[in-house]
Amino acid sequence: MGTDPGFKVPQDVLYTKNHEWVRVEDGNVIVGITDYAQSQLGDITYVELPEEGSSFKREAVFGTVDSLKTVAELYAPVDGEVVEINSDLPNNAENVNEKPYTDGWMVKMEISNEAQLEELMLPDDYLKLISKLSKKAK
Repeated sequence: MGTDPGFKVPQDVLYTKNHEWVRVEDGNVIVGITDYAQSQLGDITYVELPEEGSSFKREAVFGTVDSLKTVAELYAPVDGEVVEINSDLPNNAENVNEKPYTDGWMVKMEISNEAQLEELMLPDDYLKLISKLSKKAK
């Protein structure tokens, strides 16, 4: 195939160009950062998440991920309200490195505009994006 850059890209989620993943569940979305993103950040030491009930427009910063290398901003993939946060993360930030698509999830948002889901990237498109980025990095 030749397009696999060696990062996990589950087929059951959508992606943003900012390296967030989005799993749609009952009118809500669960959001986290991708395997590629966590690998670029290195060892994650802290995750700052918004309060439940906070509303964000798509592309607005909803939190940050601190690693030994840098601080990265987290961008809302859709317009919506945060209905739940992963309260384990601040004390277990390593889950983002170790299990980015499961225990490393960040927030659950109620979507206010479902049409925005159609603007997110499908797994194959995201694979192409990170393959290009991986080639540039070498």
